[in-house]
Amino acid sequence: MHLADVTWTDARDVEADFALLPVGSTEQHGPHAPLGLDSMTAEAIAEAGADRYADEGTEVLVGPTVPVGVAAEHRNFEGTLWVSEDTFRAYVGETIESLASHGIDRVVVVNGHGGNVDALEELCGRMSREGDVYTAQYTWFNSTDFENIGHAGPAETSMIRHLAPELIHEDRTE
Repeated sequence: MHLADVTWTDARDVEADFALLPVGSTEQHGPHAPLGLDSMTAEAIAEAGADRYADEGTEVLVGPTVPVGVAAEHRNFEGTLWVSEDTFRAYVGETIESLASHGIDRVVVVNGHGGNVDALEELCGRMSREGDVYTAQYTWFNSTDFENIGHAGPAETSMIRHLAPELIHEDRTE
């Protein structure tokens, strides 16, 4: 169940075992791939995970995707958006606290952007140690067989080719 798609009364009645919170980035991915690639892949991975758990009888809530991440290193490319690590940790942390206030005390942050990893590891570790919610981060491309993931490389391009092939400019992949 995707939180953004339900009413507040439906959300109230959810008895989810845990939530998945997709986080990504809006940044350049070469001349061939969309700026929202990291957010799109994180959301797709979260939704696929929720579907798989649902098939096993576990109810999982998918939160709304956080589309802007720690991406200042890409600031010279038009359309790139970024926030500081502190802002990112605060925003994601308060989003997790919001979920916890409604009884979702286990949250997996599904990450699609390498620049978010350090901030998420610190945030999730601190929240799990000090708070009333257990949270962990999962970065999808760290679980692939690609030896060199490469920014805007074969793995990310393949994911978008699968999810939204119309968004890849095949004539610009060189």
